[in-house]
Amino acid sequence: MKNIKYVILFLVISITSAQTEAKLPFYQLPENAEIYTAGTVAAKQVEALGFRFYHATDNLTQKDLAFKPNAEVRTTGETIQHIYDLSLIIVNATLVKSNSKDKQALTYLELRKETLLNLEKASVLLRASKDISTFKIIFGATKMPFWNNINGPIADAIWHCGQIASYRRISGNPINSKVNHFTGTVKE
Repeated sequence: MKNIKYVILFLVISITSAQTEAKLPFYQLPENAEIYTAGTVAAKQVEALGFRFYHATDNLTQKDLAFKPNAEVRTTGETIQHIYDLSLIIVNATLVKSNSKDKQALTYLELRKETLLNLEKASVLLRASKDISTFKIIFGATKMPFWNNINGPIADAIWHCGQIASYRRISGNPINSKVNHFTGTVKE
C-alpha cells in the first residue's frame, strides 16, 4: 500500500512537472508589437534572448551540463547559472530594483525556468513602457542607464546561448533542427 502511494505521488509530480515545462515562455516568439517604440524594440531583444535560451537549454542531459571543451572555461551548467544571473540584472532593471550578490542554489530545471520567467517579466514591462530611460541597472549606489543592459547582460546572455548551442552539439545533443531562429518559430 505504501508503495502505491509513492507511485501515485511520483506520477502526480511527473505530470505536474511536464505541464509546467510545457508552459514555459519563449518556445516560440510572441507576436510582434504593432508599433515600434523603444520599449517594444527592447522587449523584442529580450524575447529573442528568451527564444534562444529556451532552445539552447531544452532537454539537456547530465553529460551536456558537465561538458566544457577545456579546463579554462565554464561547463554548460555553469554557463546556464551565469545566464540566470544576467537575467536577474535584466529584470531588476525593469523593476528598478537593486541587484544582490546573493546566489541561490538552483537545479538546472529551476535555473532554466526562473531565467525564462525573468525574461518574460522584463519583456512585458518593456513592451508596456512609454519611457525605458526610467529603467536603471542598480548595484548599490551605482545606477546605470538602460543602454548598459543592451550591450551588457542582454548581449552577453545571447552570446552564451550560442556557446551552449555549440557545446551541446559537441557533446552529441544538438538543438532541435525544427527551430527557426530567423522567424522565432518551431516547425511542427
